Amino acid sequence: MASNPNYCNITPEIETLAALALQNSSIDPEDYVRYDVKRGLRDLNGKGVLAGLTEISDIVAKQIVDGKEVPCDGKLYYRGIDVEDLVRGALKDGRFGFEETAYLLLLGHLPNREELAGFCQQLAYYRTLPNNFVKDIILKAPSHDIMNSLARSVLNLASYDDRCDDISLSNVMRQCVQLIALFPMLSVYGYQAYHYREGNSLYIHAPRQDLSTAENILSLLRPDSSYSFWEAHVLDICLILHADHGGGNNSTFTTHVVTSSATDTYSCMAAALASLKGPRHGGANIKVIQMFEDMKRTVKDWKDEDEVRRYLKDLLDRKAFDKAGLIYGMGHAVYSLSDPRANLLRSFVETLSREKGRDEEYQLYSLVERLGPEVIAGERKMYKGVSANVDFYSGFVYHMLDLPLELYTPIFAMARIAGWSAHRIEELINMGKIIRPAYKYVGTHTDYTPLEGR
Repeated sequence: MASNPNYCNITPEIETLAALALQNSSIDPEDYVRYDVKRGLRDLNGKGVLAGLTEISDIVAKQIVDGKEVPCDGKLYYRGIDVEDLVRGALKDGRFGFEETAYLLLLGHLPNREELAGFCQQLAYYRTLPNNFVKDIILKAPSHDIMNSLARSVLNLASYDDRCDDISLSNVMRQCVQLIALFPMLSVYGYQAYHYREGNSLYIHAPRQDLSTAENILSLLRPDSSYSFWEAHVLDICLILHADHGGGNNSTFTTHVVTSSATDTYSCMAAALASLKGPRHGGANIKVIQMFEDMKRTVKDWKDEDEVRRYLKDLLDRKAFDKAGLIYGMGHAVYSLSDPRANLLRSFVETLSREKGRDEEYQLYSLVERLGPEVIAGERKMYKGVSANVDFYSGFVYHMLDLPLELYTPIFAMARIAGWSAHRIEELINMGKIIRPAYKYVGTHTDYTPLEGR
């Protein structure tokens, strides 16, 4: 079959079809008010519609004062444990904490030394891809979009699993532990394949059984497999902070929805990856970096508050960067006063920026973090507070670690696969019905007209 040279072109015929779709599929925004539909399944103040129950993680953004809900500094708990304590505990002991976090999310309690060692051994054991998988799957048709490459690899793994469709608890646990172990390899190898296609050298390092997840990511990625202790620890902290965020975030809710259909683990995780990829979700940290790169080119004096404020206003007025009207990294669907993940990252970012000689950039980030909420409050109708979210600093961390932009969202996935796995298992254990919310039909009924009469 001959290839179509215009495969990716948007033809006039397609433009016509798109225009018809726009004409016949646009719903009056007032209808959402009329029928009391919570767009995005959230109230205007960000409170989500209650769709399920979970014991895996808890997001606290409000507290009761004198019988009323009022915003408070955000807190994030994994299985009842403050995520800040997980980070501080690992740092105090001089060890890496993501594996402990994954165990906690999956199994519901903090592991003792023996349990943690055993779990790390399981991850090391499963850091092995099927024979010829890299050559046959990853190196063929590499993509600049590593999230798509990762999703394709996950779906292809199903072909190598004789028990792919077995959704018994023990088999799903095996599959989930395997995927937690394999996500760094699938992502980095996918990037290396694309990097090679662009005319660069190809590096396919084998993972090391004695290294943590964070260390293996850096070792697999860098040509000489070198990294500093502090670099690996900062990356490990990012993995801990991204491991889960309640059952209502888009990709985790996707995990619950897809699991409720009784489908296989690979299909479920591919769906979660598709959700995470979006720039409103896991892809947001890329937008933050791109926005700051544009800001650094546009703003002459990074310390001039008035000049920075004007740029931020131009962002909201759709005059700067991508003209989307957004200050990326600012605001969150749930948190008002502060995002605890951003608060934790901030202190480590400051230390890393000094180590990397990028203190001026850190000061610019700090200035935007302070001015951003002021500018937004002056330009937008506010239903709740606005503060920096985790994406605001995570992209800067990856930038300072010299990680390629293409891997920013996959790193999110390398962490969140732990949370997705925990939520999939929770849904399987407690599954009662397939998740099926209602949509109100607001169109009109009309008679069928025979073809000749149209």
